[in-house]
Amino acid sequence: MNSVKLWPPGHSTRQILVDRIIRNLTTPSILTRKYGLLSKEEAEDDAKQIESAAFAAATQQFEKDTDTDGGSAIQVYAKESSKLMVEFIKAGPKQKEDRDTIAELTTFDNEHVFDISRGRRAFIDAEEAKELLKPLKEPGNKFTKIRFSNRSFGLPAAHVAASVLSMVKDQLTEVDLSDILSRRPEPEAVQVMKMFSTALEGSNLSYLNLSNNALGEKGVRALGGLLKSQGNLVELYFMNAGISQEAAKAVCELIPSTSKLKILHFHHNMTGDEGAVAIAQLVKGSPNLEDFRCSSSRIGSVGGVALAEALTACTLLKKLDIRDNMFGPKLGVSLSQAHHTNLTEIYLSYLNLENEGTIALANALMQPDLELEIIEMAGNNITSEAAAKALADCLISNKHSLTRINLSENELKDSGAVMIANALGDGFGQLCVVDLSTNGVETGGAVALAKAVVGKPGFRLLNVNGNFLSYDGVEVVKGIFKDFPRMLGPLDQNDPRGHELDELESKLKDLQMKRKD
Repeated sequence: MNSVKLWPPGHSTRQILVDRIIRNLTTPSILTRKYGLLSKEEAEDDAKQIESAAFAAATQQFEKDTDTDGGSAIQVYAKESSKLMVEFIKAGPKQKEDRDTIAELTTFDNEHVFDISRGRRAFIDAEEAKELLKPLKEPGNKFTKIRFSNRSFGLPAAHVAASVLSMVKDQLTEVDLSDILSRRPEPEAVQVMKMFSTALEGSNLSYLNLSNNALGEKGVRALGGLLKSQGNLVELYFMNAGISQEAAKAVCELIPSTSKLKILHFHHNMTGDEGAVAIAQLVKGSPNLEDFRCSSSRIGSVGGVALAEALTACTLLKKLDIRDNMFGPKLGVSLSQAHHTNLTEIYLSYLNLENEGTIALANALMQPDLELEIIEMAGNNITSEAAAKALADCLISNKHSLTRINLSENELKDSGAVMIANALGDGFGQLCVVDLSTNGVETGGAVALAKAVVGKPGFRLLNVNGNFLSYDGVEVVKGIFKDFPRMLGPLDQNDPRGHELDELESKLKDLQMKRKD
């Protein structure tokens, strides 16, 4: 009697597994509550990748196994799909900011740009790599810029890619290897990076993007051959790239020169103070730096001060983004010592600057030659009237150029909002957005802000949500924008009794202080 063959499963069986994986990725559980639920679109994409990878592993098992009914292959299929599903859940949903961190190549000239990043993220095998990379092997091709991001390379595909890249490396000027290791285990990812590094070593690049790869120190050192040979970089990106303090030290050690660097971006890493001190060395050696980002990288006061001191050498700086770190007031004081007359955009939100750091920075940003376009200082525990006055004076100093002001999630209160509103009264012809949401602002401050901005020619949005407007106050503000309703953000999260709770908390704090005395 012939035994029933269990492998390979039919299409309907494979689809059942895909549907089950989608449910697991999008249904609340202990893991998804911790790491986040995926969107249906992303879950569908990931489920297909998981099933495909599990099917490939199981097929390999079936082909080498003497178990002719395929039972062991079924076990591999189930085990591999479960393992990969957990890995995908732990990786979490791909945040919008992570999707946005892949910087575009500097031109879109199809004759010179080779791009395989279009479409959904996907694993790539050797055969697909051979087919996709054929144009790079054509004699006389003019490609100088390549983008491999959004495709996850395993060892077989990386071997194909490395062979091709070694043939064209001398003509390349811009290389984007962001997001090429998605869901690859560390040993394989390190080997893949070594292969790419060897293939590209000795190239003369002006642009290198290694974002959205979980590099860590091992990954950075695997790229050692490539990094050591790059002395003419103009743009360098390590966004969401696992840049720990050890990895940051490795980057600083391996890159021979950053004297031509104009753009240096680190974001969403676990760099810490020691890593920031290493990055500061790169910054010091970059006198031509125009755009520096080191945001969401868990850096404290020591690292922040090191970066601020290093930035004094970057007199050409136009854009500074160091938001979402734990710098504290000392950063504001240190940064205020720099002379950056070319600054147009400054992102300093969620740094815990407090009043001291805010006042120091606001005063420093009143340089006569400065033409700030964007200033963001949300979530900095700004509470005093002195800080509000310094900010108002800073805004007036830049009234001819400012387009966006974000002071949300502070404690400016009604008095601070009125100061800001008075500052915005005259001029500000370029102003588009003002955000003072979640600031303890009451009706008087909100009305003053509304009247200050409503008549400006290019204005687009006022956000005063999350404050303490009365019900009547909400209607008054809406009335001011009755002819321009799209210019006013939502007001659904205002608490008309919020000021009462605020006063009660203040009295309780005073009482506690008196008891301590």
